[in-house]
Parts: sequence; structure tokens; C-alpha cells
Amino acid sequence: MSITKKSLAHLAVVAAGGLSLSACATTKYVDEQIALVNTRIDGVESNLAQTTSTANAAQATAQAAATDAQNANRRIDQLNGRVDRLEQAAAAQRRPRN
Repeated sequence: MSITKKSLAHLAVVAAGGLSLSACATTKYVDEQIALVNTRIDGVESNLAQTTSTANAAQATAQAAATDAQNANRRIDQLNGRVDRLEQAAAAQRRPRN
């Protein structure tokens, strides 16, 4: 069995051609993979939108609570002033008169 240079060259060309074709992806396969990735991206975007919405609602709630706390502190300060005046008036009435 004698292998000639010509038949060896043909064999090399066929082998190289077969190997190069096996590495190519079909358009259908690529489209399927892109569709899968796009589906995952859509899911992540949806989760992000929901998380952002929840975070914005929490921030608004926190701001409202801070405003309520500030208003409550103002009222406490006003009441403290009144209580101090009433205590001073009561203490002045309790003092014995000589």
C-alpha cells in the first residue's frame, strides 16, 4: 500500500475541511442561544424594575417617617415649654408666705 504525495494532500485537504466545518455554528443555533440569553436578560430587567420600585417605596416611607418624627419632636419641644411654665407657676404658688 503506497501513499502518494497527491493522495496524502487530498487526505489532508479533506481532513482540514471536515475539521473547519465542525467548528461552525449554524444560524439557527446562534439564534436559539441569543433567544435564551435575551429571556434571561428580560427576567433580570424585570427583577431590577421590581427591586427599584420596592426601594423607591421604602425610601418614600422612610422620608415620611422622618417628617413625622420631626413634627413630633417640634410638638414635644412646645409641650416641654408649657410644662416648664406650669411647673414654675405651681412652685410659686406652693411657697409659704411670711
